[in-house]
Amino acid sequence: MIRIAMTSVYVDDEEKAHAFYRDVLGFETRTDLDLGGARFITVAAPGQDVELLLEPGDSPVAEQYRKGLREAGLPCIVLGVDDLRAEYERLSGLGVTFTEPPTEQGPLLTAVLDDTVGNLIQLAQPLG
Repeated sequence: MIRIAMTSVYVDDEEKAHAFYRDVLGFETRTDLDLGGARFITVAAPGQDVELLLEPGDSPVAEQYRKGLREAGLPCIVLGVDDLRAEYERLSGLGVTFTEPPTEQGPLLTAVLDDTVGNLIQLAQPLG
């Protein structure tokens, strides 16, 4: 069986991204290796196997990809939540900037936030 083990999010600043995903979103640090000038940092939601690699986004390909997504207003990843309105209030209280407040989109309630390191992240909660 093939399964998703890890996926990447390109970030402007690995340390700032690590702090945001860990301290604000509540992810756990799974790996934090110093590779001599670069770091290999992965985080994951508690109890979840899939890890998120906080990858430096300074390559020309990564910069173009992130710029294109951002200009189109597209999130680079979707994170599931059980109570989106409560997370919206909690994160707003922590100073997180939302580009889209909670909005019903068919069978989902969604919101989009700025992760402070160059990306838009969508939060989604199934309705019903």
